[in-house]
Amino acid sequence: MAERKAFLLRVPPELHAALEKWAADELRSVNGQIEFLLAKAVKEAGRAPRQREVSAENDEPGTEESPS
Repeated sequence: MAERKAFLLRVPPELHAALEKWAADELRSVNGQIEFLLAKAVKEAGRAPRQREVSAENDEPGTEESPS
């Protein structure tokens, strides 16, 4: 699984309650719902890293991928 960065996020109680209900409706945790929404927003804004860039960041130094 990909490494994840943990950070503290403060939100108003009303927003947390809305996220909690939304997450439950979609069978996700609140954390999973926030991650889903952020990833979707980043993609829709055209700010998501291209897959090749993500793969290159996750490769270990000195290893090369074989051509497919």
